[in-house]
Amino acid sequence: MAADQPRVAMVCGTTAADRDGVADYVHHLLPALTDAGVAADLAPVSLHPGQGPGRRWDELRALRRRLARWAPDVVHLQFAPSAYGFSRLSGLLPLVVPRGVPLVTTLHEYGSWDPPAVLPRALWRLAEARGWWCRETGRLVPRSRALLTTNAGHASVVARRWGLAPHVVPLAANVAVGRPEGDPRVRVRAGLGLRADAPLIVFFGFVHPVKGLRYLIDALPPLRAAHPGLHLCVAGGFVSCALPEPEARAFHDDLVELTQRRGVGDAVTFTGYQPEERVSDLLRAADAAIFPFTGGATTKSGAVLAAMSHGTPTVVTGADPPDPDLVDGETTVVAPSTRSAEALREAVHRVLADPDLRRRVADRARQVVGRRDWPVIAAEHHSVYRAVLREWS
Repeated sequence: MAADQPRVAMVCGTTAADRDGVADYVHHLLPALTDAGVAADLAPVSLHPGQGPGRRWDELRALRRRLARWAPDVVHLQFAPSAYGFSRLSGLLPLVVPRGVPLVTTLHEYGSWDPPAVLPRALWRLAEARGWWCRETGRLVPRSRALLTTNAGHASVVARRWGLAPHVVPLAANVAVGRPEGDPRVRVRAGLGLRADAPLIVFFGFVHPVKGLRYLIDALPPLRAAHPGLHLCVAGGFVSCALPEPEARAFHDDLVELTQRRGVGDAVTFTGYQPEERVSDLLRAADAAIFPFTGGATTKSGAVLAAMSHGTPTVVTGADPPDPDLVDGETTVVAPSTRSAEALREAVHRVLADPDLRRRVADRARQVVGRRDWPVIAAEHHSVYRAVLREWS
């Protein structure tokens, strides 16, 4: 097929968008690629350790047969450790790519893993310097004809380790702005059993210990004293590829118990995973969306972008280095310290107490996110595929 209409096999470790952020990303990307003139088909492969080694090797062999049968022009692999059950076998996925077909890899996570201790660090540095093996992705980075990242931070790590310049293709919001009938502020509050003028803050996304909800719950008692009737709605599933069911259930119970200990059990609602339309309603209804991530929030979070695209005043914890698009008092309200209930209390209070601040950050956030949408992302992917195929031929 011509390079301007490539056939692409999209390899992803899981297709469960309600369990994994990368799967959700692919769920949005595929139809956008179709609209951009790319014939993209999903090629899932499950390497979860719970399947046992024999089953995982069967998955690799089945993927190899599927790719050979499809005969794509490009194989595009979406990589994050959790999407493959943190299995090191994901590093062998280039071995199943048909000979003569270029591999493109998107690194959704990169730069956080230390080299495995089975070999001295000096040998790992040598392996990476020679292009033999990557400590985090096995053969993926060395074998890929093009690398994509969703943010400049990951790209800088790739450049430092490998001397390569990945294509940075930022994320877009993972929830479309709906057009509900009536006033979602009234309807959502009624559904939560709240009075129509009750202050409402929302956390949206997969619930995980690194999302910092413990600190937000710790901040609720003084916030409720300053803003009577304040309610927190936690809209997101606990079970995910990064947090299997037993751990997810235990974490849910821990958070519920924490709300009881802090005396705010009636002020917090855990909704579980919600469809896009419901999340859009919640974001439109909320006075603020809160993202208290323990590592700091950046625009590589589709949930943060969703809140900003809805014009929901957004409170984030500051990352190190800070994300240039998340500016305190301009596009978001930033709690400067992570893992700090007091910093969150001050930031949330600022946004709830100041209508002018809410309007300012909401308006500017919409402008920033408006530059990122799925058609633009698909067009950038198409450009990468064309360039790879030109070089390959």
